[in-house]
Amino acid sequence: MRHLFFLFSTLSTLLVAPVTAQVGEFVGDEDNLYAATKQVNQFLRRFNGEEDLTGRRYRVSDSSYREPELRRKYINILFDNKQKDISTELKEVFMSEIVDASKPEFLNFHGGSWFAQVSTKFNYKGQDETLQLFLRLQKEPIGSKWVIFKAYFDPFKSFFEIDTVDKGKFIHPMSHELDFMNLRKIFKDPEVVAVYANRDFQPDYLSLILYEIKKGNLTFSSVERVKFHFFQLDDWYFELTEFNRSGPNTGWLISNLLKTDSQQKQILREFIYYEGH
Repeated sequence: MRHLFFLFSTLSTLLVAPVTAQVGEFVGDEDNLYAATKQVNQFLRRFNGEEDLTGRRYRVSDSSYREPELRRKYINILFDNKQKDISTELKEVFMSEIVDASKPEFLNFHGGSWFAQVSTKFNYKGQDETLQLFLRLQKEPIGSKWVIFKAYFDPFKSFFEIDTVDKGKFIHPMSHELDFMNLRKIFKDPEVVAVYANRDFQPDYLSLILYEIKKGNLTFSSVERVKFHFFQLDDWYFELTEFNRSGPNTGWLISNLLKTDSQQKQILREFIYYEGH
């Protein structure tokens, strides 16, 4: 069904004659339809100033291709305008640095530093549970493909929740002289075994999830929500979310925007991955 929908959407784009749509002004259902950013690839092209609001792509030789003033108008309608946390001032700084700079920045589908977060439902031990999957594009000899590179599953979190400072539980620094024979005692208490891992230990949820799926203990039910995290632009992060609502401000829109340096980006990535939560 998904393939049929894609085919139908593609044919519709080819067969419908272009209509005039003025950037920033939308009147009537037809203009709303064309103003909506219905696909992620369409968002990328509009962000880069490579497509008009009717879906017509500019040729590289076209004077409108990546033209700064038009691009500013396009990017302005790619924000979720109901999100009050993204101020007008922040948008202006963003567009000034991305569009108006001597070296403007553009998004690249194959440029890396962006990934999908897919919230899914799985059945685990008879209960429906939310499972977060993180996917990114991986280059192949021919083309590319989406691959799962991280995951998070809250029911597994309790396996590793323990006071790692404490209780005199540690492997003695002279244990090597005893051929680590004290490991026998350590593994008698599975409830606290995680305390003996190094302080930077992070559980590999993806390996656990794949194991449980292979064992038949974890079964997929549905995709609940998809969003994208973009770290591709220098000193900026934004989140891309799909909105289904009436009016022109719909489809794939920027739902969060932060000015960040490289160190802050790493902290933000870890937060999104649920690492250290």
